[in-house]
Amino acid sequence: MTIIRTDPLSSPHCPHIDKDRELIHVDCASHIYPDGSVGIHDMCFYVQKNEIVALCGPNGSGKSTLIEHLNGLLTPSEGNIAVNGRSITKGELTDLWREVGVVFQQSDDQLFAPTVLDDVMFGPLNMGMSREAALNAATGALEAVGAADLVQKLPNYLSGGQKRLISIAGILAMKPRIIALDEPTSDLDPVHSGMIEDLILELKQRFGISVVIATHDLDLAARIADRVCLVRKGSVFAEGKPDEIFYDEELLQETGLKPPQIVRVYRAYCRMQGIPADQHPISIEGMMVAIRGK
Repeated sequence: MTIIRTDPLSSPHCPHIDKDRELIHVDCASHIYPDGSVGIHDMCFYVQKNEIVALCGPNGSGKSTLIEHLNGLLTPSEGNIAVNGRSITKGELTDLWREVGVVFQQSDDQLFAPTVLDDVMFGPLNMGMSREAALNAATGALEAVGAADLVQKLPNYLSGGQKRLISIAGILAMKPRIIALDEPTSDLDPVHSGMIEDLILELKQRFGISVVIATHDLDLAARIADRVCLVRKGSVFAEGKPDEIFYDEELLQETGLKPPQIVRVYRAYCRMQGIPADQHPISIEGMMVAIRGK
């Protein structure tokens, strides 16, 4: 069943869903920018061990602002954010970037070193690793993202997809527990989008890293997310499994989003056949099974 968040006015704190598995807990956090605009408002959000969470919402809904709070790039004006039980709002965790890595939407905002290897080694060196240990961490991360052949390349001359892979490698080399990616497949060709999608799944399955993605691509979210959070006006107002959220037309209309293509195709097929759309496939394979069962 889809979980609808309670009104913060009637419930001043966001409940813990499963405290033993929780890595991040955002408790009614708000952030107001210097110009007075509201980034997030009474935000309730959490990340658990070994899950992929998709933040879905229109432009200006607060997705990117929330991501920048998860590793302390921004701090809330009100409310509290805790990582592994320690409040970053109260200054209990000054090295948050070691545990939560952020990959920006614009890779050029993240890449700055003369070569790819220098860039990926920067984080481990800054953590205090020896040069040998940092080299091993960087090499392993580049191999993990399929970019080992780019070590001596200049980041400025890489393609958009290659830059995104290097940005992820730079975070992976620091061995965080959570990686948050802002629009990870935006502006990428289908080949590199597929590589990023496979890599996100691998981060969870191979490395045990929890992943947060902010995305407009609901097809991507349907394929890879364990949980989908709908964001509107700076708050998560509904969340649930992809097959719950993406088949709830009212919720998507409130958020200003269109259902994933699989959902639209399945519903169109059912209308043409004059049969109820009583199943909720969110993948091609699932849709074929649902159709064969009709």
